[in-house]
Amino acid sequence: MRRADRLFQIVQYLRGGRLTRARDLAEKLEVSERTIYRDVADLIGSGVPIEGEAGVGYVMRAGYDLPPLMFNREEIVALVAGARMARTWGGLEMARAAEEALVKIEAVLPDSLRARAESVAIHSVDFLGQDPVERAKLDLLEGAADRRERIHFDYEDREGQASSRVVRPLGLFFWGRTWTLASWDEGRDDFRTFRVDRMENLTKGASFREERDKTLHAYYIQQGRRPPT
Repeated sequence: MRRADRLFQIVQYLRGGRLTRARDLAEKLEVSERTIYRDVADLIGSGVPIEGEAGVGYVMRAGYDLPPLMFNREEIVALVAGARMARTWGGLEMARAAEEALVKIEAVLPDSLRARAESVAIHSVDFLGQDPVERAKLDLLEGAADRRERIHFDYEDREGQASSRVVRPLGLFFWGRTWTLASWDEGRDDFRTFRVDRMENLTKGASFREERDKTLHAYYIQQGRRPPT
């Protein structure tokens, strides 16, 4: 869980008005009590009216709510549309996170912008239904890229040639109905792009250190494209 999400959850748990121990928050959020102490101190420092102390518990004064998010109407459209697309076409964990993000966005918006979020006319529908196994691949690959873990898999290219690969996953790209993985192929000692739906028997391997000439930035440069900012 990202720290921003954890801080949001702490505020939500404390909004009930009941004394809550750091131990209980730590168990719910799967972190150490020391992390909770640090997070609560940071929340108090930012102006959230939390009272209490370590070893006793915390409570938040009644009437406090999160400040409205500072988005304009066009930004709200982009956020809602993007979350809906991730919910439909992303991995299983990504889809759940997108659904939660939509709930959080609407929960903290002022009334005028909440109405705009609810009326966004952009929708994402999958009439054929995606295979949950394929969606789970996206979560595995995204997590491996984030943690810099090698991926082992079997692959069949468009000519039907099969091979076994070991790669450093760098980034996932969505092309409408198809996802591809940009990677550093250790067997070919070069960048390679793979269609995720042709990757089978995926397993995580040893972690790797980032090297300047084997990053997503370097991949873009090799492709003759401008790296994203």
